[in-house]
Amino acid sequence: MSEPLRMRRAQAEDVAEIVGMLTDDVIGRGRETSGDLTPYLKAFQEIDADPHQLLAVAEEDGRIVGTLQITFIPYLSRRGATRALVEAVRVRTDLRGRGIGARMMEWAESQARERGCALVQLTSDRTREDAHRFYERLDYEPTHVGFKKPLPPPAD
Repeated sequence: MSEPLRMRRAQAEDVAEIVGMLTDDVIGRGRETSGDLTPYLKAFQEIDADPHQLLAVAEEDGRIVGTLQITFIPYLSRRGATRALVEAVRVRTDLRGRGIGARMMEWAESQARERGCALVQLTSDRTREDAHRFYERLDYEPTHVGFKKPLPPPAD
């Protein structure tokens, strides 16, 4: 019998597993690399030091099976409410369809409630139709249109 899913704050030694999940996907393969973990470890240090960030992993039977990141953002709108932005939600490819993602999102929502957030929001690449159906099953609504603009790296 499997142990119940356990969510916890990610640690530096988890970064390789997290990056592995980020690269194991059509979009991630084109923008991530698991060869040199240096930039990921640097980012992890910044995330871990920021009290408004929570990078978490899901464990089952002693192994990492999923990850997500929550950013807690104070706003002036909604009467000064705080919102939780959930990003980089990943479940190991070979374990999808077992309810792990739903339990991870339930945990993320509980973290948001504990911090007094008024809402939880997320973005999902428009090509991730399976993910869109997943979030809609969890009562997330596609309420906004998002825009992004890549910036060139800083000049040396």
